[in-house]
Amino acid sequence: MSLILNRRTFLGATASFIAVHPFSARAQSNQAHLRIMETTDLHVHVFPYDYYGDRPVDTVGLARTASLIKAVRDESTNSLLLDNGDFLQGNPMGDYIAYERGMSEGDMHPVITAMNTLGFDASTLGNHEFNYGLNFLTNTLAGAGFPVVCANVVREMGASPTEDTTLIPPYTIIDHMLTDGAGETHPIRIGLIGFVPPQIMNWDRGHLEGNVTARDIVDTARAYIPQMREEGAELIIALSHSGIGAADHSDGMENASIPLAALEGIDAILTGHHHLVFPGPDYSETPGVDAEAGTIMGKPATMGGFWGSHMGLVDLMLERDGNAWRIISHMSEARPISRREEDRSITALVESDADVLASVQAEHDATLAYIRRPVGQTDAPLYSYFALVADDPSVQIVSNAQTWYIEQMMAGTQYEGLPILSAAAPFKAGGRGGPEYYTDVPVGPVAIKNVADLYLYPNTVRAVLITGAQVKDWLERSAGMFNQITPGGTDEVLLNPDFPSYNFDVIDGVEYQIDLSQPSRFDRDGNVVSADANRIVNLTFNGAPVDPDQQFIVATNNYRAGGGGHFPGASAETTVFEGPDTNRDVIVRYIVEQDTIDPAADANWSFAPMPGTTVLFDTGPAASAYVDAVESLTIEPAGDGPDGFARFRIAL
Repeated sequence: MSLILNRRTFLGATASFIAVHPFSARAQSNQAHLRIMETTDLHVHVFPYDYYGDRPVDTVGLARTASLIKAVRDESTNSLLLDNGDFLQGNPMGDYIAYERGMSEGDMHPVITAMNTLGFDASTLGNHEFNYGLNFLTNTLAGAGFPVVCANVVREMGASPTEDTTLIPPYTIIDHMLTDGAGETHPIRIGLIGFVPPQIMNWDRGHLEGNVTARDIVDTARAYIPQMREEGAELIIALSHSGIGAADHSDGMENASIPLAALEGIDAILTGHHHLVFPGPDYSETPGVDAEAGTIMGKPATMGGFWGSHMGLVDLMLERDGNAWRIISHMSEARPISRREEDRSITALVESDADVLASVQAEHDATLAYIRRPVGQTDAPLYSYFALVADDPSVQIVSNAQTWYIEQMMAGTQYEGLPILSAAAPFKAGGRGGPEYYTDVPVGPVAIKNVADLYLYPNTVRAVLITGAQVKDWLERSAGMFNQITPGGTDEVLLNPDFPSYNFDVIDGVEYQIDLSQPSRFDRDGNVVSADANRIVNLTFNGAPVDPDQQFIVATNNYRAGGGGHFPGASAETTVFEGPDTNRDVIVRYIVEQDTIDPAADANWSFAPMPGTTVLFDTGPAASAYVDAVESLTIEPAGDGPDGFARFRIAL
């Protein structure tokens, strides 16, 4: 049975030597201290640079995480460096490589170059690795100087997972040498197995359907773990690009790290996908999790934030039992690269590693030229500070472009003449991204960096055919963004912190109000919890109430049309158009054709009046420059919010 050692036990008064070598200092002649370092959800963030804002930052970048990694290596006797997926897509450098430079056979991707420079021991795939297609992924992985594994993405299904033909190797077993407390070296065979959410088959259907399938994470692991043991793995680490969700297993679950950790034979688990930090308070109330000790179902675990913000670290004390190793104690932590101070400023805790920066300097410079390329002009500022409380110009321009594109695509088809609506959500609206995570494009030239800022993901355009009743339910699903508000109440918190802004779809082309006195019909995951609730009121089209049976074409993206977010009416069955173009490309083409745009929001939605009621809304401090322009709301400053946000009071 292993002993869980709290961080305070080591970092107290037991001497600075133990703080530097918390386990190595205690290792005996038959014991060895192994340090497992994790990065996760890098999303091509190598440089500490915000390409959307075109400025250096101290909160992101593998070059910064590299300094933490090298420090741990310097103080360690034995260590492994592992990545947990989502390294290939997520910022303009990734898009520059995919859409501008390309990835032919033999080319090196900059994130792989950086990872090779750091000497990663292995990685798994994340869901975003599939965004640019399988050929792009294959050419990228060919340059990796380390094994990349994933057990549940399958080219040909067998009778059981162990009989599948997987896209890439399901696992690897590394022959590693451990140095014990007496300085003697001993062999150990370490098994590494990787997993990705099976929802990739919805999220990237166009790239994957007919080419691969995805199995359930837990069922796949249950089949492979005994085989890995039979092949000599003495220690098995799961690289789980899957969040920390429900404790009970259900088929096909996206966030399966807890039931995965519960499987016999898995010794440690590295998690990701959620863009959160573990150990830490984010999971303090989660069943099966000890958020202080850093365990999931009693197994040591970590989640190293996102974009290089943290390095996850699992320390294991291993003891040699005959010719085998076993874990006798463990400790987990997540080390940050920066700290937010009380005055909202950021203090860098490490400097960038020069070798990592130099390895991708050329691609960084090319990305800067790429993002600065102008494509048109805007007569109005494009900002998202109030996108969750009022119709918003940053969402409006996306809707305008999608409508423009789908009108052309429907011409000459059986759907020509049907009314076209457009669904778009604010991607950069604070939340876990922090108080600077907003779109803010001033009047003047619009560059590619601005379009990437307006639309973060390389989604492709889709159109669905749905009814008026489904339009209403789609909007009811979006309205889960808000807490239920008591009529006449004072300063209740407006936003549901567990509801991601990318699921707050605004549907342009209809007019409606949101009645906050009603409960939400859907929960965070899209399940009906209050079937009789009606938050969407006064829903009209061309000034008349929407007929529940009327048909509409809704422009959206492949994520939503593939079932992402579980929106009523958005599915493969209702999809009538699958565009070859990304939503970003459509926005660029729209701006180029218009030359000068005026994306003022048309105020097609608002909150239903609730006299005598006020709510509190947190947004970025820079919102104060635009507060007077939000004409549809009675809004005033209300001091500081938490974590560097600014707080505003809205009179409903």
